[in-house]
Amino acid sequence: MHSSWIPRGNYIESNRDDCTVSLIYAVHLKKSGYVFFEYQYVDNNLFFEFFIQNDQCQEMDTTTEKWVKLTDNGEWGSHSVMLKSGTNILYWRTTGILMGSKAVKPVLVKNITIEGVAYTSECFPCKPGTFSNKPGSFNCQVCPRNTYSEKGAKECVKCKEDSHFSEEGSSACTKRVPCTIKDYFQIHTPCDEQGKTQIMYKWIEPKICREDLADAIRLPPSGEKRDCPPCNPGFYNNGSSSCHPCPPGMYSDGIKECRSCPAGTEPALGFEYKWWNVLPGNMKTSCFNVGNSKCDGMNGWEVAGDHIQSGAGGSDNDYLILNLHIPGFKPPTSMTGATGSELGRITFVFETLCSADCVLYFMVDINRKSTNVVESWGGTKEKQAYTHVVFKNATFTFTWAFQRTNQGQDNRRFINDLVKIYSITTTNAVDGVASSCRACALGSEQSGSSCVPCPPGHYIEKETNQCKECPADTYLSIHQVYGEEACVPCGPGSKSTPDHSVCYSDCFFYHEKENQSLHYDFSNLSSVGSLMNGPSFTSKGTKYYHFFNISLCGHEGKKMALCTNNITDFTVKEMVGKSDDYTNLVGAFVCQSTIIPSESKGFRAALSSQSIILADTFLGVTVETTLHNINIKEEMFPVTPSQIPDVHFFYKSSTTTTSCANGRSTAVKMRCNPSKPAAGVISVPSKCPAGTCDGCTFYFLWESAEACPLCTERDFHEIEGACKRGFQETLYVWNEPKWCIKGMSLPEKKLSTCEAVDFWLKVGAGVGAFTAVLLVALTCYFWKKNKKLEYKYSKLVMTANSKECELPAADSCAIMEGEDNEEEVVYSNKQSLLGKLKSLATKEKEDHFESVQLKSSRSPNI
Repeated sequence: MHSSWIPRGNYIESNRDDCTVSLIYAVHLKKSGYVFFEYQYVDNNLFFEFFIQNDQCQEMDTTTEKWVKLTDNGEWGSHSVMLKSGTNILYWRTTGILMGSKAVKPVLVKNITIEGVAYTSECFPCKPGTFSNKPGSFNCQVCPRNTYSEKGAKECVKCKEDSHFSEEGSSACTKRVPCTIKDYFQIHTPCDEQGKTQIMYKWIEPKICREDLADAIRLPPSGEKRDCPPCNPGFYNNGSSSCHPCPPGMYSDGIKECRSCPAGTEPALGFEYKWWNVLPGNMKTSCFNVGNSKCDGMNGWEVAGDHIQSGAGGSDNDYLILNLHIPGFKPPTSMTGATGSELGRITFVFETLCSADCVLYFMVDINRKSTNVVESWGGTKEKQAYTHVVFKNATFTFTWAFQRTNQGQDNRRFINDLVKIYSITTTNAVDGVASSCRACALGSEQSGSSCVPCPPGHYIEKETNQCKECPADTYLSIHQVYGEEACVPCGPGSKSTPDHSVCYSDCFFYHEKENQSLHYDFSNLSSVGSLMNGPSFTSKGTKYYHFFNISLCGHEGKKMALCTNNITDFTVKEMVGKSDDYTNLVGAFVCQSTIIPSESKGFRAALSSQSIILADTFLGVTVETTLHNINIKEEMFPVTPSQIPDVHFFYKSSTTTTSCANGRSTAVKMRCNPSKPAAGVISVPSKCPAGTCDGCTFYFLWESAEACPLCTERDFHEIEGACKRGFQETLYVWNEPKWCIKGMSLPEKKLSTCEAVDFWLKVGAGVGAFTAVLLVALTCYFWKKNKKLEYKYSKLVMTANSKECELPAADSCAIMEGEDNEEEVVYSNKQSLLGKLKSLATKEKEDHFESVQLKSSRSPNI
C-alpha cells in the first residue's frame, strides 16, 4: 500500500504505517501573513511536525516549535505560524514507529487557512456536497443530511424521503435498503417501584433502512418487564426505583440494608460496579466521530443487566466512549502509615467479540491535562481482567473507547461487533462507598468506631489490634496491614527504608565465596546511567534509537531514572528545570524512550516518545543468575576473563500488559572490568539489540572498574630486596592483573636490619659438617676392619696349602704368653650396619672375640 495523506471529506488523514509522509503546499506572499490549521493528534506512536522552507529548500526560522503538541482524544487543536513575504513551502510531515503489530492512529488536519496571499486569479466552484447561495462568499457551506449537491451548486437538493437518504456533505443520495437486526438496538429502562425494568428497542439514528419492504425486519415490541438486578455493593434500595449510596461509616453488600461498622473498624471505601441497570452517577457515555458530528447525542454504551456493552453509534468508525470520574485516591486510615507508592488501583473484567479490526482503548487522564492511552486490545478477546495501579493522589478520569474499525467509512457493516464490561472495581476512592468494614488499630484515646492510624511501618497485630513495627529489612504491604505477614521481606542484598515503605539497595554488597569475602561498593555508579542503543530501522526505513535510563540503587527507594512521555528533548533537563509538574515524565528504576534524530537541527532537537516503565520495584542483589523467575542466561553476554563473580541487580514493573501478564522485569549484570574506569560502559545482548528478546524481560551488562570488589590483603604480595649496608627493603605490589578497587591501600615499604650469614644458615652448616666427619670416621673404621680380616684369611689359606698331606693339628683356643689378642672371633652371620654402629657405641674394655668358621680341608669322614 502506498502511504500518503488521504482526503476524508472535511478533513485530511495522515498515513497509518511506519513511513515518513509529507503533505506539501507552496504559496507566494506579497506581504507577511500566517498559516492556521486545526488538527487531531492523539497517538504518540506517530511523530507529527510542521515546518516551513523557502524556495531554496532551506528551513526558515520560526518562533514556534516545529513539533506539534498532542491533543486529547476527540478534541481539535489549533496551530498557527507567521509567514514571511516571498515563497513559503509548507510541510506537514508524519513518521510512525510501530512497536509490534499495532497500527498508529492517524493525524487529522482541517481548516487550513493562509493569510497574505497577493491575489486570486479566479473563483473556484463549490465542490460536490457543498453550495454557495451568495456571490462573493468566502467559502462554501456543507449540505445538510438527506440533501445533496453537485459541483458549483447554489443550493442543495432534497432526497426522496421514503426511498433515499444521504449524510452531511453528500454529492448524491443513497437508496434505502430493507431493515435488518443491525439497524436497531435495545436499552433497559430504570427500575420502577415494583423493582422491574423494561426492555426497549430503538432504530439507530439516522435511520437508513426501510421497514415497509417485504423482506425487512420490523422493530420488536418494547415494554417487556424483567426483574431489576440488585444494587451494587455499597448502595441500598430504600423502596424507591433507584439505588442510593450508604451514609458515611456504614456499609452494604447491595442486597441488605446499610449497617454501621462495628467499634474498632472502618469502612473499606471504593466502588464495585457489577450490576448495570442504570449508569452510575460518576460515569457518562458518548459517541464521537473524527470526521463529523453525526453521532453526537447518541449513547456510546448501553447498560444490559449483568454487563455494560458498546452501543450502535452512527457508523463503524465511530468512537464509543465510556468515562469514569474519580476525584482522588487515599488509603484507609489504618493504612495511612503505609507510605508506599501505590495509592489505589482500578480493575475491570471485559471481553470483545469482533469480526473486523476492532480496538478497545483504555485511557487515563490526570488532573484533566491530557488523556494518554495506557493499554489497547485488538480483535476478539476472551473474558479477562486488567488492573491499573495509581501512584498519585490526583483527579483521575478513566476512559474506555471502542472502535469497530479504524478504516475511514460511513456505513454500518460491523454493528454486531461489540465489547462487554462485566465489572469495574476501584479501591481507596476518596468519594467511595463501602461494601465491608476492616479492623483498625486501637489507640489510647479510641472512641466509638473511630480509627487511629498506625505510625509509618507498623502493622496491626491480629490478637490485640495494637500497632507493632515491622521487623528490619521488611516493607509494609499497601494491601494488607493486619498480622505480621503484612511485612514483606526485602530481597537479598537489599534493606528497607526507616518507615518500611519500600526496599532498596544501599550500593554496598557482601559475598562469601570459597572462604573468601568479597565487598562491593557501587556508590560511584549510583547516579543514573544511560544507554543509547541503535540505530534501528522500521520496515519502511525510518531510523530510530532506543534510549535507556538506569537508576542502579535508587537513592533509598527513590526512582531517579526519568524518561519523557511526550515529544520533547530526550535529555529532559530543560523540562525538569522549568516545572515541578512531572506529568510528562515517567520515573522508575529503569525506563525506555524511543528516539528519532532530527535531520535539520542536530541531535539536541531529537524526538522522544513511547516512554515506558521497565522497572519500578527493586527485587534484590545477588551473584546468582536467577531471582524471582528472572533468569539471566550466560550465553547472552561474553564470559568474563576474571574469577571475580558478576553481581546482578533485579527489578520488576508492577504494571501488567497484554503481552506481559506478570509485568516487565529487568536484570542488570555488574561486571568488574579494570579497563573501563569511572561510569564504565552499559550494553545489551548482541542477540537482543533492543535489550529484550520477548518484550517482557530486559537485560543489561554494566562493565566498570567501580564494579570490582574492594581490595584486601589477599590482593597484594611483598617483594624482599637484597641486603645493602646492613639493611633490607621490603616492597608491596598488587597482584597482576588487579581485580579490585579502593578498600585496603598498599602498605608502605619496610626497612629491616640484616646479617652477613643468616642464623639458620649457620645452624645448617654446623649440622652438615658434623654429619660429614661422622661418616668419614665410620668409613675409616670399617675399612681397617676389612683389611685385618683379609690378612688372616690369606694366612690360613696359605698354611692349609703348605700342609696339604698332613692332618692339621687341633685348633687351640689358648693364647700363648706374649701373644697379643689381635684375632677376634668372626661369626658367619653378617651383622647389619645399624648393629655394628650399636656395637661400636656400647663397646667396653673387656675383650671381645670373633670366631671364623673356615672350611676344613679334611675329609668329611674324619
